[in-house]
Amino acid sequence: MLTSILAATALSQASFDAPWLKPYDGPRRNDIDATTLKGKTLAGYQGWFRTPGDPVKNGWFHWSKNRESISPETVNVEMWPEVGEYPKESLYQADGYTLPNGKPAMLFSSAYPGVVDRHFEWMRQYGLDGVFVQRFLGLDGGKVSADEARVLGYARAAANRHGRVFAVEYDMSGTPGDKAIDQMKKDWRFLVDTMKIDKDPRYLHHNGKPVLAIFGFFTDRFDGKTANAIIDAFDTNDKYGVTLVGAGQWWWRRETDPEWSRAFRRFAAYSPWDVGNAGQRDGMKIGAFERWADDLAEAKKSNMLLLPTIYPGFSWDNLTRKPAGSTIIPRRKGDFFREQFAAAEKLGIGQAFVAMFDEVDEGTAIFKVTNDHPTQGHFLGLEGLPSDTYLKIAAEGTKAIRRAAGR
Repeated sequence: MLTSILAATALSQASFDAPWLKPYDGPRRNDIDATTLKGKTLAGYQGWFRTPGDPVKNGWFHWSKNRESISPETVNVEMWPEVGEYPKESLYQADGYTLPNGKPAMLFSSAYPGVVDRHFEWMRQYGLDGVFVQRFLGLDGGKVSADEARVLGYARAAANRHGRVFAVEYDMSGTPGDKAIDQMKKDWRFLVDTMKIDKDPRYLHHNGKPVLAIFGFFTDRFDGKTANAIIDAFDTNDKYGVTLVGAGQWWWRRETDPEWSRAFRRFAAYSPWDVGNAGQRDGMKIGAFERWADDLAEAKKSNMLLLPTIYPGFSWDNLTRKPAGSTIIPRRKGDFFREQFAAAEKLGIGQAFVAMFDEVDEGTAIFKVTNDHPTQGHFLGLEGLPSDTYLKIAAEGTKAIRRAAGR
């Protein structure tokens, strides 16, 4: 019994001694203003990819439905990353997959600091402001929170080295609302007390408080009373107080339930989730920006900022096991993406959320992916465009959002 207790204590202590939990104290750049959300274009950052043999030892997590192996029958992603710039130690051969030139196909693990640093280096190189680091629930404010803070800690260090900004975004998907409140409160206290995350000079602030985003405000997931309780939990003036950004239901302003209607108008900023939504023009799919004017007017009435979701295209054939090409919203060589930024600038919307930096699962990634993907199975390329095309478009979009904000 004593041996078991000592072993558990040692394991717990090791988690809290992890290097990614410590405040960053290395070379620092301050290129992007971290004091306001206004003028910012921030991408969602998953950082959830794992490979066999990496430090986490969680198999092919997120690359494949089967963590023990990856194949056309189990693959979860729509796009294949361009891996030439990643550290060699972060790459792992995807057995059974080969590139058109006959070489083995490789995939990266986000569990290496060099991978996260490379992503932030691209943000600096191309001119992107930063990211919302996604944080999924199942957190305990203790060992689990510490273990799951690996990528967040790497992002903090990389944001400092490359002069970007970052903030946390909780994703409540799959967690009942009442349990989500408890987990997020415990975890946020852990991030503040143990990681000192809110004190980091690259952590995004707005109205004098650290920005915290929460995704998952959908009326079919929990009731409006719970939604308001979540907001109440973070609407404090103590050391844990935040500037809260809500994200979820795109038809938020049409909700008639009184509690939900009130909740949707209580945030500092609200981000309607538009991934998968599209309009039609001249027989082509376009972004769902035609209702942004009404969203913006309603947000202003409630003294909120509107944070529209801008995404480059969509597909999840492999993730949902659908026939190739059956779920796609085409990127149209970048025009689908560009048009959304142009619409935001025309309306004077001075902040935006890009979905997503690295999510190849739903075909929304803007980071470098390859046209020369494996010949086994079905993958989307970039219609022959260079691998950095969407980083460049996002950079131009970032400038458009700054112009809209007068910055």
